[in-house]
Amino acid sequence: MRSFEILFDEGEASPIDDAAYAPYGRLGFPQPTPERPWIYSNFVQSLDGIVSFRGYHASGADISQSSEDRWLMDLLRAHADAVLVGVNTLIDETNLRGKEKRGPVFRIMAPEVRELRRKLGRAREKNVVVTGSGNIDLSAYRCFDCEHVDPIVLTSRAGAARLARRSANPGLQIIAAGEEAVDLPEAMQLLQRNFEIRYLLCEGGPTLYASMSRAGLIDEKFLTVAPIEVGEFVPDDQPRTPEELATPKFTTVRPTVFFGSGFTKETASRWRWISSRRVGDHEFNRYRIVRA
Repeated sequence: MRSFEILFDEGEASPIDDAAYAPYGRLGFPQPTPERPWIYSNFVQSLDGIVSFRGYHASGADISQSSEDRWLMDLLRAHADAVLVGVNTLIDETNLRGKEKRGPVFRIMAPEVRELRRKLGRAREKNVVVTGSGNIDLSAYRCFDCEHVDPIVLTSRAGAARLARRSANPGLQIIAAGEEAVDLPEAMQLLQRNFEIRYLLCEGGPTLYASMSRAGLIDEKFLTVAPIEVGEFVPDDQPRTPEELATPKFTTVRPTVFFGSGFTKETASRWRWISSRRVGDHEFNRYRIVRA
C-alpha cells in the first residue's frame, strides 16, 4: 500500500501517537455533544458523482479500485464506536457475495488498525443496521450472529414487534425509535445514551445517508474521488442480476452519495473542506458541516 500525500489538513491532531497513522497522517475528531454521537460518513464516488455501477459490480470497491481507499475505511472504523448501515446496503452486498455466504460483516481487517482501535480505548466493534419495517430474516445475515462484532438493529416500534417474534439471538440488541418509520434523531440519542456510542460512522447506503443529512445528523463526510467516469444511467448492455430482473420497477438510474429527496437553494447544506490527500490519481477529501 502506498502512503497518502497530504495536500492540506486543518483537522484535529490524532488522540495518540501511533505508527498506524503513518500512511495517512494525523486524524482526530471533535468532542461530541451530550445529546448524540459525532457522526461522520465515508463514501467513494466517480468523477461524475456516482457511487455504484449497479448490477454485478454494485459495491463501492468497484468504483474505488483502490487498496488505499479500503485501508482508509479501516482507519475510520477504528475511531468509531459503531458502524451504521441501511438494510438495503446489507441486502445488496449479500446478493453480490452469494446468499450462501450470508453477507458482509462491517469490521476492521488490517491488524495494525485493529490494534490502534484497542489503544484508542474503543469497545468491541458494533454494526448498527437500520430497517424501518423490521421485515428481515436475521438468520440470513452473519453480521447478526458473528463473533467479531456486536449487532444492533435500529427500527421503528412496529418493526421491533415483528423482530421480537423472529429473533432467536439473545445477544441481539433492538432499538425502537418512531412508530412506523425510524425517528433518526431519537435513535441517535438512544445510541449514545444506552450504548455509549460517542462516535458513529455512517457507511450508507445513499438512501440512509440522505435521510441522515436531511435530519441534520451528519457532522462530517469523508469522500474519495476515483479517477473514473461512470454515467448516470445503466447501459442496456450491462448484465442484470437475478434480483434486478425480478424487480418490475428496477431503476436504471445509478445512485449518488445523496440518493433521495434533497434541499432547495435556500435550505441546501453548506460544508467546509478541511483536508485533502492524494494517492496517484485518487483524491481523499474531508468535509465538515457548517451549522447556522
